[in-house]
Amino acid sequence: MNVHHLELFYYVAKHGGIMPAVRNIPYGIQQPAVSAQVAQLEEFLGVTLFHRRPFSLTPAGEKLFEFVSPFFSKIDLVAGELQGGQERHFRLGASTIILRDHLPRLLQGVKKKFPGVKVSLREGYAAQLVELIAKGEVDMVITLMEREPQAGFQFQLLLELPMVLLVPQSSQLKSVQDLFLSDKIDEALICLPSQELLSRLFQGHLTELGIEWFPSIEASSIDLIETYVAAGLGVGMSVKVPGRPFPENVRALPLENFPPARIGALWHGKITPLLDAFLNETKRRAKEFV
Repeated sequence: MNVHHLELFYYVAKHGGIMPAVRNIPYGIQQPAVSAQVAQLEEFLGVTLFHRRPFSLTPAGEKLFEFVSPFFSKIDLVAGELQGGQERHFRLGASTIILRDHLPRLLQGVKKKFPGVKVSLREGYAAQLVELIAKGEVDMVITLMEREPQAGFQFQLLLELPMVLLVPQSSQLKSVQDLFLSDKIDEALICLPSQELLSRLFQGHLTELGIEWFPSIEASSIDLIETYVAAGLGVGMSVKVPGRPFPENVRALPLENFPPARIGALWHGKITPLLDAFLNETKRRAKEFV
């Protein structure tokens, strides 16, 4: 039996499919290669190990996964012990802005304590990031949180960012009251997708105020919202990030009494020395903005 084929099957079974496995295998391998080699394993064993769509392990697959999981799940732990107890791999999930604007400086501090650390990065919205850590595909996420995490997860609050509306510099709007006191808001609303936490917080408070204002444009990032506002396509829903100025041709209107966006670090289980080092660097970076 080919041990490498067993390893690939382990990742497929653990992550619930071939494509999720490809994203989490700690070395470069393409989807066709994984599919072909797992198929060879099934051919050798003479059984089907899992159903493809929707994904589910067969009884034979469950039995094999139960057998190989203790070995492959502990390889990194044993490697760390053999290397003197130092962890070598850290998987982080965060938004594009955090990965682009803040992570390079954070990593500089972490690498001073763990010079040989390997870092894997995943970007996404809040809901996607929480799902990644729930599946064990990342070690920590930095994300928006609406409520306390579920049992087994820990959350460290880092920042509370005030909500703002963005308008073009040339706009006649002086405050949000200019919008909210009108019988009908004619300005186009530009925001993140409706399922995202920031949009849900905003719409939830509008409902409390008895205001109806639905999105005209759903943008995939805060950066895009700013770009569309600058182009005069509408009013953008965003947050004020300390130390990060808005574009010159964009103006921010404070959303007083709206709930702040709570950003923090979320992780699962016992904190490791590497995780602790990254968390400390993150907290130190957040204090610079307070």
